[in-house]
Amino acid sequence: MTNPQQGGSLPSILCLTDACDRPESELFIGLKRAGFDVDVMCNPKGRNYQRLLDEGMVAQPMALKSRFDKDGISAIREQLAKKNYEVIHAYNPRALACGLRASRGRDIKVVAYRGVIGNISFLNPESWITFLHPRVSKIVCVADAIRDYLASLRFLGMHIPDRKLQRIYKGHDLAWYQASPADLTQFGVPEDAFVVCCTGRNSPRKGFDVLIKAMDELPADVDAHLLLVGDMINNDELQALAAGSSHPERIHFTGFRNDAPAIAAASNVFVLPSKEREGLPRAVIEAMAYGVTPVVTNVGGMPELVEDGVSGLVVAPNNSGELSAAIERLYRDRELASRLGQAARERIGRDFHTSQTVRETGELYKALTGRG
Repeated sequence: MTNPQQGGSLPSILCLTDACDRPESELFIGLKRAGFDVDVMCNPKGRNYQRLLDEGMVAQPMALKSRFDKDGISAIREQLAKKNYEVIHAYNPRALACGLRASRGRDIKVVAYRGVIGNISFLNPESWITFLHPRVSKIVCVADAIRDYLASLRFLGMHIPDRKLQRIYKGHDLAWYQASPADLTQFGVPEDAFVVCCTGRNSPRKGFDVLIKAMDELPADVDAHLLLVGDMINNDELQALAAGSSHPERIHFTGFRNDAPAIAAASNVFVLPSKEREGLPRAVIEAMAYGVTPVVTNVGGMPELVEDGVSGLVVAPNNSGELSAAIERLYRDRELASRLGQAARERIGRDFHTSQTVRETGELYKALTGRG
């Protein structure tokens, strides 16, 4: 292989991930098509695994069980011995910890990926085997908010140098989002109803309780239905809160769905009422790609994604009154909702395109290996 200092061929990269999503998979493929020598070790149960196989990109299947997975570390070490890789790019903490162990003693750059705020501390031993490890050359942050959070960490004079932090948005493509809108009557939603959709994991920080309260605070003449998509159907507190609301018949729990984007596409508004720690939520991006008006809280990277009053509405977290007012505003002004939804779609296509992610990630690799 050409010496990196000679600025010859593009660097060789080993990407370590789990069941990679569509944006990750297309990033790998885009990098390969741009001339980078990219191999991937990932979970064979992922829905995009076959696509990577078809592109000839999978070095070998790998499903890490922990940050100390002996078999996984051994597999990574064996792969590193097959080729003169210059960069390891790890897309989750397990992959990062195992990749660092497997590459010990090698002259190789290690790039980490961080998609959420929180859970990193100079007092946490697990942070030292992942993001705070001295051999981590770069942490790619999916939003400025995450970069700023990591830059703010301090303890006894220790901090993460700015040179280690770089924001690269996770890229999408409007062409990926072509599903027909789902039939919402299957969930008990009346035809032609005004529908507020919310998709997420069953976690207190997502603020689903605030959203249910916001729906309950809508004026009597606002006939809006709420669709809660995800495993929050198993949350007894949320179920009780919905059952005790003024109009429990307007709150619908769908359970986990593989067609969540199509459900969002059939809705009028998409709300993510998170209280803390958000990065760049995929559910919001998917809804925006379908032209559905987003309403999000001023948390994490969401204000970077949704421009308040331009491509959606941004409200304060944990404030049911403000959230309720935003929903009512869109209910009463359908022209505004339509305009914001169209702007949201255009924003994803223009400012969060996968080609931008490929270009910026490639530039990062070149800079790390002396080709920049």
